[in-house]
Amino acid sequence: MNTVAEHIADFLKEYKPFDNLTFQELSDIATNIRVINLEKHAVLFQNNDPLHDSFYVVASGVINLTTIADAEETILNKCHEGDIFGLRPFFAKNNYMMTAKAREESIIYAIPIAVFRPFVANNSDVLNFLLESFAVNSRHTKDSMNSNGKLLSDTDFLDQQTEMQYIQSLNYNNSPLTTEASSIIKDVAILMTDSMVDNIVICEKNHPIGIVTNADLSSKIATGRYPITETIDKIMSSPVVTVIENVSLAEAQLLMLKHNVTHLCVTKDGTSKSVVKGIISEHDLIVAQASNPGVLIKEIKRSQLPKDLKQIRDRLSDLIQNSIQKNIPISHVSNIASEINLAIIKRAVELSILDLGSPPARFAWLSIGSQGRKEQLLLTDQDSILIFEDVTPEKYREVKDYFLRLAKRTTSILEKVGYEYCPNGHMGSNMLWCKSLSDWTKQYNSWMNTPGENSNDLSSIFFDYEIVFGEAKIEEAIENVIFKNAVNNTLFFDFLGNDALKRNSPLSFFKKFIVEEEGPHKDKFDIKTRALMPLIDGARLLILNANIKGIQNTYLRFKQLAITDSKNAEIYLSCAEAFLTLSKFRTVEGLKNDDSGQYINLREMSKTDKEKLKNALAPMKDLEELIKSKFQLTQFS
Repeated sequence: MNTVAEHIADFLKEYKPFDNLTFQELSDIATNIRVINLEKHAVLFQNNDPLHDSFYVVASGVINLTTIADAEETILNKCHEGDIFGLRPFFAKNNYMMTAKAREESIIYAIPIAVFRPFVANNSDVLNFLLESFAVNSRHTKDSMNSNGKLLSDTDFLDQQTEMQYIQSLNYNNSPLTTEASSIIKDVAILMTDSMVDNIVICEKNHPIGIVTNADLSSKIATGRYPITETIDKIMSSPVVTVIENVSLAEAQLLMLKHNVTHLCVTKDGTSKSVVKGIISEHDLIVAQASNPGVLIKEIKRSQLPKDLKQIRDRLSDLIQNSIQKNIPISHVSNIASEINLAIIKRAVELSILDLGSPPARFAWLSIGSQGRKEQLLLTDQDSILIFEDVTPEKYREVKDYFLRLAKRTTSILEKVGYEYCPNGHMGSNMLWCKSLSDWTKQYNSWMNTPGENSNDLSSIFFDYEIVFGEAKIEEAIENVIFKNAVNNTLFFDFLGNDALKRNSPLSFFKKFIVEEEGPHKDKFDIKTRALMPLIDGARLLILNANIKGIQNTYLRFKQLAITDSKNAEIYLSCAEAFLTLSKFRTVEGLKNDDSGQYINLREMSKTDKEKLKNALAPMKDLEELIKSKFQLTQFS
């Protein structure tokens, strides 16, 4: 073995997943590796390039993985010495979805996939590591904090998108052609041609024993190796690789890779000893990849009618359901769902502008409440405000009139998509919540400096906002007003603190769930009011008090508070976890009953789930005590 290959093998054995291979195996691989020297800023592959025949390991230097969206380049990950990247050719057929560029002079090892594939198929640890790396684009990034000490969201949208795509279910042919082992090849070939399919499953007592594809007919019959009068069992591939009915895209890709096949047979229990239910082809995998979140967002941008948007929103519900069944972290699912919800709302505003003509002034459409916090997994009601820039007094009436029409049209489109109107009227189409920046500034000043006095419908949801469309500077101006007013504002925090503690307790003195006593939800547990709202309100109160801008999400607010107020970090982190657990319970309930999931039917819950739910309520007591002491609130002691 040459010394270069030996040197490469020595290097690789220090890093995952190569540490699972023997030195001999590594040496065999190393002799086929190409060494690539990259100058600073050199590009190895870029978004939409055809896939290479190798994947890559960084031997020295740093490679940035980036994507370009809306003309802006975003760094997804930085790969340092020993990191793997460029795994897409292993698991997908489409082009690269990111760019790999050297941040400094770098040396890269290119490992041919054909050489590495056998080691993957025989070693599940290697396989799992590659899948994991592909699914979340090398989770072990060293940059989980950005320069000003703010916590970045747990993983990037694109990582989560890959992971959601990775678990989504597949559509496949669920009425496959079947035949018996004694059938004649010629008859089977005619049957396949007439049915316009490229495969047939050979069965014995309805159980699959082999498969024949067009490739078998080409390589075994057209070449004259077997006469066309033979029985089909002579040319079938056997045994068949079988899977269960709700197999995910990733699992299917993995099995095709491992067994080097182009078709999988779906059976009732996933083994070859049960009834055939369908066939998954390589083509089905490519089609499934077209249904990932990124594709949904592209479709939203092209939509022309509310019904198009509604159809995409329905597909999002399926994606959420599949993700939860496959145990994808709820924080990932929330991020993806909120990006898609955001895109739908944005498109509704755009369609309204196309109808009404250009706006007479600059403006910002803000989602408030759960969508403003990026926590809207289920179809709940819409909450929004509209802020337009200041105009001269004589133009005010005409400008406000345009924006009210715009908002009415937008909320009407969203209602057709499935987002109900807010019962409290917290929408940009309400003249109270559609006004100029100066009027909004007065509104926030009044809410924050004289809370409780003629409060004009002060609702804490106005402090959770996310710009959907329009001028970012307008949102920034409102944020500055809020944080300026928050400094040393005892009166406001007293009001907000008491409001946060007003919620009804979730458990009785004897640790029993407190359920609804009457009405349509009698005997059910109100998870929104009794469990989620105290956490949402507490996180908002504490983040405003800590003067931390730019974080609206409850989970991320608690994570950030744990960094800035380290002596109470344990309480914040347990609140963050509790929030995710409770959100998941609510989402599962909502998907099951096709509603907002607010009321949980405890009778239908397993003992374990009830215990899990009870445990998630535990941190609330600590949070309550923390708020009382921090803001010297006595009303509730």
